[in-house]
Amino acid sequence: MNRISLILFLNIFLISLMFSLTRGPDLGEIYFLAPTVTQPAAIYRSTDFGQTATCMDSTLNTNILFMNIVADLAQGVLYGTTLQQNFYISYDYGLEGSWIFRGTNISIMHSGRDEGHLYDKISRHSEDYGNTFINHSYNGYFGSYKASEIDNENNVGYTLVSEYGNTDTLWLLISYNNFENLEIQHTLNWNSIFSYSLTRGSDNGELYLKKSAHYGDGSMIRELWFSDDYGENWIFKNHLLSSTIVGGRQSGELFVLANYAQLMGEIKHTYIYHSLDYGETFEIYHPFSHGPDPYYANFEATPLEGSAPLTVQFTDLSSGDNIQTWEWDFNLDGTIDSYEQNPEYTYQDTGYYSIKLKISFDVIEDEIVRKYYIHVTEGNPANNNVVQNADIQLSNYPNPFNPSTEISFQTKEFSGEAQIEIYNLKGQIVKVIFPSSCHPEFIEGRE
Repeated sequence: MNRISLILFLNIFLISLMFSLTRGPDLGEIYFLAPTVTQPAAIYRSTDFGQTATCMDSTLNTNILFMNIVADLAQGVLYGTTLQQNFYISYDYGLEGSWIFRGTNISIMHSGRDEGHLYDKISRHSEDYGNTFINHSYNGYFGSYKASEIDNENNVGYTLVSEYGNTDTLWLLISYNNFENLEIQHTLNWNSIFSYSLTRGSDNGELYLKKSAHYGDGSMIRELWFSDDYGENWIFKNHLLSSTIVGGRQSGELFVLANYAQLMGEIKHTYIYHSLDYGETFEIYHPFSHGPDPYYANFEATPLEGSAPLTVQFTDLSSGDNIQTWEWDFNLDGTIDSYEQNPEYTYQDTGYYSIKLKISFDVIEDEIVRKYYIHVTEGNPANNNVVQNADIQLSNYPNPFNPSTEISFQTKEFSGEAQIEIYNLKGQIVKVIFPSSCHPEFIEGRE
């Protein structure tokens, strides 16, 4: 295979995995595209949130190369589209030999809200499993298409658009009448060149947005954002290791698919990241593995916030045997600040800092960037000096326990020597409080 054909095949394979994860109608049921030992892509089905998976069709490389699969709300119904925008349907869970050709000119699909309903982006939808389609007017649409999704609420849908010549703004448009009319719901001051995807949550108005950003220095980040008010407001949730996401069928549920194929197929692994708190934390499942562990960069740091000067301990969480190099950039300025595996770094100035870690083994390189990961605040004026003892008399007469008295105070972080002594009217100590324990203290009236 010559170099041009190899690059073409890899590009097709990567595109085919861009939209390769979909939830099924049942709780814990997902379908996804992932490699097998001998094939670059196959359809898998899991009924236990991705802990295990069954290969349904491993002939995709010779018969149908899907770039997008979505599950219907009806049991066993799965749709697929190819790079050539050919459209297929399976009534048997995507099993080999069950695919029926339906038509052409469909690329990105949305389904799973009503049985038999299928959307071709925002332009049209079917109510009979793709046999016929109803065209939409989408009045109010403008710009260039970036992403789309349907809401759990009937007739509500979204599309994300950019405008030619304006590279630093995106618009989220919303429709309340099945894409007949659209209006601006939110304006995002994000680079329109980046890659974006949308997926709905479990409740009406819930929407996840994934941003895959490529920067001039070659670094890449994948940010997860969430809205629970139909896209009016957005909250940053996490940095992701992969770009393929889909919302689940229970509150806070999100799935992330990560496929790794390295060293000419000697390493192939599939991971499913499962969250029940809107993508803040994940359980990691490993339904398919072949060969040694894959190589990917990952890290954590502590503390993430504090006053200057702030010393931060970085811990390497990267995967892969015999990693040869670690390159840390602690402020994303393009300069390598450390080659240690688990370095320590002190930030002298205030501000938000982005971190980049790049690992390498042989010909394999991988990197991760966490934007605005460390927050350094102004230092304490006390400058860690020990203060003199202070006697403060607080009077609360006649009954400090009617109904209660709250004494609020603040000490410098890590003030292990500080203590507060409370006396009764007889001059007897009734309570000693150590502020460094950082929790409420309650005193009963009989004391």
